[in-house]
Amino acid sequence: MATTPEIDPEAPGFSVMDFASSPHAAYQALRDRCPVLRSQGGLGGVTISRYEDVLWALRHPEYFSSESTVAIGQQRPLIPLMVDPPAHVKYRKLLDPVFSRKRMLALEPEVRRLAGDLADRFKGGDGCDFHAEFAEPLPSTVFLRLLGLPLERLPEFVEIKDGIIRPSADDMAGAQAIREASGRRIYALFEEALDARVADPQQDLLSWMLDEEVEGERLTREQILDICYLLLIAGLDTVTASLDTFAAYLAQHPDRRRMAVERPEIIDGVIEELLRTETPVMMVPRVVKQTVEIGGVTLEPGESVVLLLAAADTDERAFPDAGVVDFERRPNRHVAFGGGPHRCLGSHLARMELRAALDEFHRRVPVYSLPQGTELSYSAGIRQVEPLPLLFREPGA
Repeated sequence: MATTPEIDPEAPGFSVMDFASSPHAAYQALRDRCPVLRSQGGLGGVTISRYEDVLWALRHPEYFSSESTVAIGQQRPLIPLMVDPPAHVKYRKLLDPVFSRKRMLALEPEVRRLAGDLADRFKGGDGCDFHAEFAEPLPSTVFLRLLGLPLERLPEFVEIKDGIIRPSADDMAGAQAIREASGRRIYALFEEALDARVADPQQDLLSWMLDEEVEGERLTREQILDICYLLLIAGLDTVTASLDTFAAYLAQHPDRRRMAVERPEIIDGVIEELLRTETPVMMVPRVVKQTVEIGGVTLEPGESVVLLLAAADTDERAFPDAGVVDFERRPNRHVAFGGGPHRCLGSHLARMELRAALDEFHRRVPVYSLPQGTELSYSAGIRQVEPLPLLFREPGA
């Protein structure tokens, strides 16, 4: 991955977000030339891009805090994302068992059935929009069933989620107004759902939260709302973006696609390596809590920081032959799910969904490629690909 000469991370207005569709040269330019970049343009604040530095920051919330990091329409800090230790620990003790590897594996047969039903619709067809017809409905359906929310309202939930993550506005003020309006809809949605569970408890996550305690005290209505707000945003977006980026890569690399299809026993390696090289969640925000030196640069309290997970995951200093996609890479200590105490709560759910989705799709659609001349558009921040047209034939056939 040679650095492209025209990419200058220190130029005014540089932003890695502008390279979401083809980001690796920008990642390398950052790592090689300014691994700790303080900038007034682009993302602003400080961008940290080398694996060692990113991992250290993730593991030390006493220096790099998750509190007050983003304003995405919420009225209070989202739980547990925007709560640091020690308070963070009590919420993870409550929620980690719900999303444990064992519990997620128990859900896998049902998720496989859902994935198979969606992929069955493609039989006999010439192609599909993978994003709209598979990558979006599958994880969204799984998530809504976990929460006990009505499936017929899925388009509404996706619209609200996109209003938070991808607001359709040309300026920051307009985008924030859309986020705040979408946030109010999220709170109203869950207030309605919680009222329904109080009146008629169900076997779902919402009813469970109404009965659970943290350190001997019941969760408050506000705490439940703040957990649900985060779950909705994450549950309806990150697995979809992962499936999009995986399918887009495999469609453009037929040798890799054939390997994934013909050797289903390496599916976990396929997932881990594509999480590393395509890292759907490009970055996570932090705020400096106390003076710290990292990468030879001193950061002061109050500075905004972006930990560039995707650049860390392709750092040659941490991964031999980092630019090579190796489905049998061992070990593969990527940080696509973050790290440290704030490591992604839903990582076991995501891995299970990705495994089930790719397996069932490949059983029914072993051959696919992009239509000739297709230029894919990746959203920045979380790299969703919409639309994602696939033809069910080899390239050029």
